[in-house]
Amino acid sequence: MKKRVSPAMMIPVFATFYVMGFVDLVGMATGYVKEDFQLSDSLAQLLPSMVFLWFALLSIPTGIFQDRRGKKLTANLGMILTTLGLLVPFIHYTYLTSIIGFMILGIGNSILQVSANPLLLDISSDDSKAANLSLSQFIKASAAMLGPIITVALVKLTGNWKLIFPVYAGISVLTVVWLYAQKIEESRPEKKPATFRSVLSLFRIPFVVVMVLSTFLMVGFDVGINSNIANFLRTKFSISLESASFGISIYFASLMAGRFAGAILLRKIDPNKFLIWSVVLSLFGLAGIIISGNLAVTRIMIVVAGLGFSNTFPIVFAKIVEQMPEYANELSSLIILSVIGGAVVPPIMGVLSDNAGVTASMLVLVFCMLYVLFASLYAMRHHKKSQP
Repeated sequence: MKKRVSPAMMIPVFATFYVMGFVDLVGMATGYVKEDFQLSDSLAQLLPSMVFLWFALLSIPTGIFQDRRGKKLTANLGMILTTLGLLVPFIHYTYLTSIIGFMILGIGNSILQVSANPLLLDISSDDSKAANLSLSQFIKASAAMLGPIITVALVKLTGNWKLIFPVYAGISVLTVVWLYAQKIEESRPEKKPATFRSVLSLFRIPFVVVMVLSTFLMVGFDVGINSNIANFLRTKFSISLESASFGISIYFASLMAGRFAGAILLRKIDPNKFLIWSVVLSLFGLAGIIISGNLAVTRIMIVVAGLGFSNTFPIVFAKIVEQMPEYANELSSLIILSVIGGAVVPPIMGVLSDNAGVTASMLVLVFCMLYVLFASLYAMRHHKKSQP
């Protein structure tokens, strides 16, 4: 079905993804908080833990809530909580208020992650859903990229890094007002409201199990390559940590470039074919990273792997929801729940690295993408809509 949606409606929905990217502020803020309060590594790392813990706890309850109350209301609730989380450590700055602030920020972000994606699908035409989701991920990544730049500028101008909190809080409030003013016609499936039982019953459907496991491994891949590529380069090529860490920047730059390109190409290319070739490209890049004995070539292969991977998650998200649109809220909650893959795959890589070497740990990433390739081929052949 074709939908005609004005830019006035699209832009505030896309803005919610920029607010979603504010959660990545925790990475930079952890370093400042650690320095300001002379914390140990273990105490400092409680901050990011307070953020990502909520994906596992709140994804399903949020899906149930928005199935009953609507996606726009749920997204605004997530952004309001994001605002509160940002203001708490600014109003009163201690280690405890930092933890509380980032806990609230994590709760708000979890709610926003579940609601924003299906809300965007509601206002997208059938042939632009994957492209719009890719563009939304590019916008989210731009917020993560600009955060440190804005913070450094504030430090140079005022000497106070914490001013980033009210700046981001102000953007969140403006986005809430902007989105609230839009009259969005949300999809309202004719079925009973979601419950924990109805959400979990979706796991009885093979398509859901196969595809949600693929998103679990995608997130694991993303976090795994981000957290291990520097150690891999440092060990394999005997270079400094600073030089090895450049590999992380290369990876994120390739993700942003790939998502921007995907937002354009997916409006013209069949998403199914695009997904298959994306996964193949990512596997080719991984093979190059593992096999190459030249640092420059390996860095090029990181770009290739990042470009290939960049659009896989938004395409698969769109395919899952398109298969069972009446269960968009429940499926969105399960997909966001699969974000915990980012907490499972890296430790497995760490164990392999300690016991079999860094090259063996990279094979975990190969396994992740081979499974995604299988799931992509499976989805192409799965046309009949299933019911729980």
